[in-house]
Amino acid sequence: MRTVLILVFAAFGAYSLYVTWALGYVGLWEACMANIGTWQLLLDFIIMSGLALGYMARDARRTGRKLWPYALITLAAGSFGPLLYLLLRPAGRSEFSTASVAAS
Repeated sequence: MRTVLILVFAAFGAYSLYVTWALGYVGLWEACMANIGTWQLLLDFIIMSGLALGYMARDARRTGRKLWPYALITLAAGSFGPLLYLLLRPAGRSEFSTASVAAS
């Protein structure tokens, strides 16, 4: 799973750098608001970011990790926050914990 996360992080990071270079940060947001279809994608992105922040907040409380760096990255750069949160989780937590899901 860690290898997949590293590959996704690297590939998406490279693509994001290219898009930001080509459009600029403001141009990227302008493109996101260009029509009703891109608004749907933007809203989907916001919803998923909120869900990821909720998961990270619960997991961080349970495991004693600091949430703020990952929350800040999520708010500024989207899925890079949750990807880093999963990549940098403590050893021994290689998969999602079913105990935390069952407890809720």
